[in-house]
Amino acid sequence: MNTHARPSVFIDGEAGTTGLGIRTRLEGLPVDVRSIDAARRKDPDARRELMSAVDLVVLCLPDAAARDAVAMVDELAARGQHAPRVLDASTAFRTAPGWVYGFPEMRAEQAQAIRTASRVANPGCYPTGIIGLLHPLVAAGLVPADYPITVNAVSGYSGGGRTMIEAHERDGGPAFELYGLALQHKHLPEAQLYSGLSRVPVFVPSVGHFPQGMIVSIPLHLDLLDHGVRGADLHAALAAHYRGSDRISVPEACNSLCADTLAGTDRMELRVHVNEAHRQAVLTARLDNLGKGASGAAIQNIALMLGLEGTPGI
Repeated sequence: MNTHARPSVFIDGEAGTTGLGIRTRLEGLPVDVRSIDAARRKDPDARRELMSAVDLVVLCLPDAAARDAVAMVDELAARGQHAPRVLDASTAFRTAPGWVYGFPEMRAEQAQAIRTASRVANPGCYPTGIIGLLHPLVAAGLVPADYPITVNAVSGYSGGGRTMIEAHERDGGPAFELYGLALQHKHLPEAQLYSGLSRVPVFVPSVGHFPQGMIVSIPLHLDLLDHGVRGADLHAALAAHYRGSDRISVPEACNSLCADTLAGTDRMELRVHVNEAHRQAVLTARLDNLGKGASGAAIQNIALMLGLEGTPGI
């Protein structure tokens, strides 16, 4: 266990896109980032030894490997050894009992739950936009839990991992691609659960030929909502929920949005675009899929878990 004043962190899977992003962001912060020699990164004994010596393990691994890593932490605890806290960036534990969902702005008590949790699941990029838009509106009773939600979303190609990044940068495309058309995207369970929906949304993700950025859009028929809800009511509820946030804002509607405007930031913009004559609205979330949608969110959660809030650079 760490005996130094500075908290220690081990990024298991630091060579991947999210792991590299987290490591880069931790540089210069009051944290000791510990690493395994590259030749031993897949050595269970080396990983277990380092896990037992740090305060926090950040998992940037595929789901199966993340489950194996958590099993290692469980083994340490079972043996009476130091078991670190865990922040997992995979989809393996986002809806699992005993894990806290790492979206601090989701509820008033969420940030405190993250501060004290031993295990935190970092949100997915698409769910961050979906939940960011829907959770406050469902919780306020403005959007029914059983509303037939449809989500359309586009992400920069960096969200597809190394293979997709190399293909786009080598071959220059495709310009635009729909995927997940079997309608069973891995982000759906967390999006439904934390939005408060009783009906599984129809989710249509896509990738564009740009590195970073994301737009999530959700169309609504206002006459299917209860109590004569207007677009202004939706905007007011979102603005009230995120008032005071330094990362999430609720600007006024606009007539067009570019997906990569917030690339390189940890911000997210939520908007309500409305045509009252047609009783229609479109909710939009714009963010960086690698910022608030991945490593930026991880840094926010690391800061909460290690008591680094207010540190410059976080």
